[in-house]
Amino acid sequence: MTLAELDSRLIWHPFTQMAEWQPLVIASGDGCFLVDEHGRRYLDGVSSLWCNVHGHRHPRLDRALRDQTDKLAHSTFLGLTHEPGIRLAEQLLTVAPRNLARVFYSDSGSASVEIALKQSFQYWQLRGRSSKQRFLRLTDAYHGDTLGAVGVGGIDLFHRIFGPLLVQSIPIPSPAGTDGAASLARVEQELERRAYEIAAFVIEPLVQGAAGMLVHPPGFLRAIAELCRRYQVHLIVDEVATGFGRTGRLFACEHEDVQPDFVCLAKGITGGYLPLAATLSTAEIYDAFLGARSEMKHFFHGHTYTANPLACAVGIESLALLQESTLPSARALEPELAAALARIATLPGVREVRRCGWMVGIELVGHAFEVCARVREHGVILRPLGEVVVWMPPLVLQRPELELLERATAMAIRETLP
Repeated sequence: MTLAELDSRLIWHPFTQMAEWQPLVIASGDGCFLVDEHGRRYLDGVSSLWCNVHGHRHPRLDRALRDQTDKLAHSTFLGLTHEPGIRLAEQLLTVAPRNLARVFYSDSGSASVEIALKQSFQYWQLRGRSSKQRFLRLTDAYHGDTLGAVGVGGIDLFHRIFGPLLVQSIPIPSPAGTDGAASLARVEQELERRAYEIAAFVIEPLVQGAAGMLVHPPGFLRAIAELCRRYQVHLIVDEVATGFGRTGRLFACEHEDVQPDFVCLAKGITGGYLPLAATLSTAEIYDAFLGARSEMKHFFHGHTYTANPLACAVGIESLALLQESTLPSARALEPELAAALARIATLPGVREVRRCGWMVGIELVGHAFEVCARVREHGVILRPLGEVVVWMPPLVLQRPELELLERATAMAIRETLP
């Protein structure tokens, strides 16, 4: 029995209609490419779900992983600590918004958001403001698939299926495609009426990734931060997708000099090597949890693989590599990316092209799933979001690889759309 046949018999894949599943077995990676079991190469046009920053099998990341395996593969972070976890926290807080002071590790983007929600909720309980139990969020937002993260997301399908189980949230119209004034007015209206019961506003900064790369107007994030500060509501910034260079800066917050109460990180934190996430918070929030053990004020949350040493060691090297060479290289190629997308935008069947740094959404009049299936025949792996084809390649992409990405996408669109 082949691997593909075994997969079809045994595995249940995420976000996949298994009745129509056709396995593609990946055997190895090489730079910006994935290689299947038959040796065919595919450009990894979505960075293995937006996390592979430096390409596959980067020698410096491989070395960091090997070196750490010679020391310690895993030790609990509950009641113990270790150097890779400490050093990575130090580096993250050096480059994160300057008001952040503490790092709480977990293992996925969803978990990093759950932690921020729970820390915000518990903070207000500890401060004697127990009515603050709800959250503001944008329509079409996506913050993960666990129940708290789904509750503060805006994917209608998820709310229809899991509604009775979800954290309570208040929707704000997305500002994407507008000047943001109406959304800001709605936020201020909700805060004026209900700040007493709102713990935090949860937002993807600058661009709503899973909604189809919906780009916010300039200044919107800064205005939200100012409103949250004025009405004493926490600002939780979900940088799971936008962080680690995807918007052209290390973190999207930097574009508008926003200092949130929480920043949620995952995906690119290890360059796509190992599961790791982090929730960064302020000293003020952390201090509220301090006291005698008997007071039971500490934060009751943890994961078996919190701060896994292998992941943290790779994360340290990934962050250094990003600053030294990967992000400058991505910035240098952005004009050519913009030119390629300008040409894609002229193709019949392309409704709109949206971009923020290296986060790209190509909205079609239809058949995005079919386009992504067809583009594999031209040597590229892409995934759709509804009727949006996503480009999110590794940030080390070079000109020939960008040309392949453009050519394959254009051919797939022409071959699929009338």
